[in-house]
Amino acid sequence: MKLESKDNLTTFVQILRNILMSNIYIEYHFTISPLQPASDILIAQLGEVNFESFIETETGVKAYIRKEEWVEDEVKAIQILNSNEFKIEYIETEIPQVNWNSEWEKNFNPIKVNDECALRAPFHKPFNVKYEIIIEPKMSFGTGHHETTFMMLQFILESNLEGKSVMDMGCGTAVLAILTEMKGASKIDAVDVDQWCFENSIENVERNDCHKISVFQGDASFLGKRKYDVFIANINRNILLQDMKTYSESLEKNGELYLSGFYKEDLKLIIETCNKFNLKFVENKERNNWVASKFIK
Repeated sequence: MKLESKDNLTTFVQILRNILMSNIYIEYHFTISPLQPASDILIAQLGEVNFESFIETETGVKAYIRKEEWVEDEVKAIQILNSNEFKIEYIETEIPQVNWNSEWEKNFNPIKVNDECALRAPFHKPFNVKYEIIIEPKMSFGTGHHETTFMMLQFILESNLEGKSVMDMGCGTAVLAILTEMKGASKIDAVDVDQWCFENSIENVERNDCHKISVFQGDASFLGKRKYDVFIANINRNILLQDMKTYSESLEKNGELYLSGFYKEDLKLIIETCNKFNLKFVENKERNNWVASKFIK
C-alpha cells in the first residue's frame, strides 16, 4: 500500500489500520536524495521483504512492517540502500501499543468546504450547512482534511450532477460518492481495492442514508464495459497514469473526469496522458502543491 504524504489525522487513519492487526510495528523513516526515482524503487524493494505500508514525505518515505516479520539483515541488504547513485539515511523506531481509537478521536476535527458542505464524525455537533456528511473513517483514507479530498469536494460542489451516473474510483471512505448523491446523481458506483475501505464505505453510505450508491471491492478492472457521465479518481499519480485509458473508455461522450492525488509538477504529465485518450483539460485547483484537475471527453 503506497500512500502520499498526509497530515497527522490521515497518518493515523491510513497506516494504523494495519497496526491494529498486530501488537507492534517497526517504522523506518528514510531520508532520500535525490527523491526520485529512488523513492519508488525503495518502496518496491521494501515490499519484497514484507513491508506493508508506505507514506511518501517531502524528504523521503516512511515504511512500516510488523515486528514479527521484520528481519533487520534483510533490510540492510536492500539493493538501493547500498547504491552509490542515491544518498539514503534512515531511522528505525518501534511503535508501542496505544489506544488508537482515542488517538483518532483526539485528532479528527470537523471541516467545512466552501461554507456549504461540512464533514464531521458522529460525535461532533451538527453544522447548519446545505450538505452535511457524517463519516467514521476508522482505517480508511478520505476525511476531507487532506488537500486532494478537499479539492475534489470543491469540484463536486461546483458541478451539476442532477440525474448523472458517477464512478468514484479509489473511494476510501466514500465521502465523494456521498456528496455526489446529495448533489443529485442518480446512480453511483464506489470502488476501492482495500478491504477496510470497502467495508468502511458501506458503513458510511448507510450512515448518510444514501440509496443510490453501490460499493464494490476492486480496481480499474472492475469497470469492464460500464459507462459513466462523471468519473472521479483521487488515487496517486502512478495509478492514474496506468489506468487512464480505462478511465477514458468508461466515460460517456462529453463526460467529466476529475483527478487528484498528485503534485503540481506532475500536472503536465497527467495532461499529456489524458490527451492521448481524448480527454481535454479544463481547469485545475492547487492546494499546498497538491493538484486536482477537471477533464472533458
